[in-house]
Amino acid sequence: MSRNRGGGVGGRAPLKPRAGFQKPAQQDSNAVSSALLKQAMRSGQLNLSNRELAKVPDSVWRINIDIPEEAKTVSLDKTEDGWWEQTDLVKLILACNKLQEISNDIQQLPALTVLDVHDNVLTSLPPAIGELLNLQKLNISHNKITSLPSEMFQLRHLLSFHVEHNDLTELPEGIGEFIHLEELNLSHNKLTTLPYTAGHLGKLKTLNVSDNQLTSLPTSMGMLKAVRILEASNNKLPEIPTEVGDMKSLEQLYLQHNVLSGLPLLRACISLKELFAGNNRITVLSPDHLEHLATVNVLSMRDNKLYQIPEEIVNLRSLHRLDLTNNNISSLPNKLGTLTSLKSLVLDGNPMRGIRRDIISRGTQGILKFLRSRIEEEPSSKDATDSVSASDPSSAMGVVAAVTSKTLDYSNKKVAEVPVTLWEPAREAGVANVNLSKNVFTEVPTNVILLAKTVTELNLSFNKLTTLPAELQMMVNLTHLDLRNNAISTLPSEWSTLVKLREISLSCNRLKEVPAVVYQWAELENLLLADNQIGLIDVVNLLRLPKLSTLDLQNNDVMQVPPELGNVQSLRSLQLGGNPFRNPRPAVLAKGTPALLAFLRDRIPT
Repeated sequence: MSRNRGGGVGGRAPLKPRAGFQKPAQQDSNAVSSALLKQAMRSGQLNLSNRELAKVPDSVWRINIDIPEEAKTVSLDKTEDGWWEQTDLVKLILACNKLQEISNDIQQLPALTVLDVHDNVLTSLPPAIGELLNLQKLNISHNKITSLPSEMFQLRHLLSFHVEHNDLTELPEGIGEFIHLEELNLSHNKLTTLPYTAGHLGKLKTLNVSDNQLTSLPTSMGMLKAVRILEASNNKLPEIPTEVGDMKSLEQLYLQHNVLSGLPLLRACISLKELFAGNNRITVLSPDHLEHLATVNVLSMRDNKLYQIPEEIVNLRSLHRLDLTNNNISSLPNKLGTLTSLKSLVLDGNPMRGIRRDIISRGTQGILKFLRSRIEEEPSSKDATDSVSASDPSSAMGVVAAVTSKTLDYSNKKVAEVPVTLWEPAREAGVANVNLSKNVFTEVPTNVILLAKTVTELNLSFNKLTTLPAELQMMVNLTHLDLRNNAISTLPSEWSTLVKLREISLSCNRLKEVPAVVYQWAELENLLLADNQIGLIDVVNLLRLPKLSTLDLQNNDVMQVPPELGNVQSLRSLQLGGNPFRNPRPAVLAKGTPALLAFLRDRIPT
């Protein structure tokens, strides 16, 4: 005999759906399980997030009032479930639901310290929220709230208030009543001003007013002595009040994407570590500004209208990152090269004329090294006797000054020869770097061969050399050779022994062709030949340099660029501007090296 237990077809019980194919049970949006409420009574915490609630059940508001069902059948044998031992609700999370309102019944939860209703569709808060005098954390972010009830400013114990991503058009004066507030997030609203009373938040540590429509900040900002992070980006601020400079605890200041024409003097911000002021209209970064940024690690001035950086930038000894992208800067102070802490210097998008593009392509350390090489020696601040001794290479002090840290530096002396007293100390010191630039040498000092075994870098730039000695072939460990700004027309073929050479600069000389010996240096990475008279690009020989990364042929006499040059795919920087050829056009050159090489490859005859 068949039994009908479930109303199934033929009297059989209906089949249960297989695991993995069950349809989720439809949740009653106005119901909360008694088990969850019972657990909340014990813990004092109730999490109802992500339940698609359209309304908060009355049982939640009355959780501290209603007598549980088990109270009607009290049993002394079940003391662990005793209703009289329940804890007042202190934490209520209603986030990520569909709540359109919060009932005034919330006043029946006076012990609440945390209330989180973020990500709902609330347009207002109930006046009764002001009854939650123990509330410390309130999160009403990601709703549609247009105003705040005056009653809520009775919440004198509030520590954290999140209002971001709402529709507030103004902030009531009552905000100043939150005297214990430490964190305030007002971002992504429609505020045009902040009340003066915002400066009364004496314990505030983090203030975020970004992504509003602010056109001004109150002068009372200077009273916020505890604020460490001020985020005011993405507004319409034309200026920052000078009083912001009185925020002595400020560590991070974000002002990017406004319409600022200048920076405030951050005179008392002795703890400032990061300043972001990009995407504004700032034209001047003055010495007065830099004077108060001595502790800054990160300085971003990208996308402004700066045309120069003052030498006082060297006073920022803690600077790790300097972003100057997309300004009008044509040169940098040479002393910037002395900032040993600087790890990242970004110059993209500037009309740099004082630094060649191939140097910029070497990255931060390459740029700093270049700037250091251009620093002219300054007179000693010591007495006249010491000055004479330090500049006299025949004295002990003069030798020490010229030969230090495996370096022989006798640059910028405007002399025609190197004193013989320097060579033996240099040999004994095993110098690796020899700098003889900015003199008036007409020939390479012969004694330099004494250092042939140890020298890796030799700088003979800015002299009057016309020929070079074959004897330099003995410098087999040479990796960097700088011969810029001379009158050289060729290189000795004997230099084929310089097989470790990675970079040679021959810019501003009298070369009519690339010296043949260059093509024998298989380790060569940077070949700098700008401002000569070279008329031919020898692609066949260039392909013999497998590591060639930078080729600078700017301002020469090249009439034709062979398409096969596109096959030199090791190139990362190819500079051809200032030559008389017609193709590629300047517009193609401006697109950068990868695009230029692709353009040339596309024109190789097949």
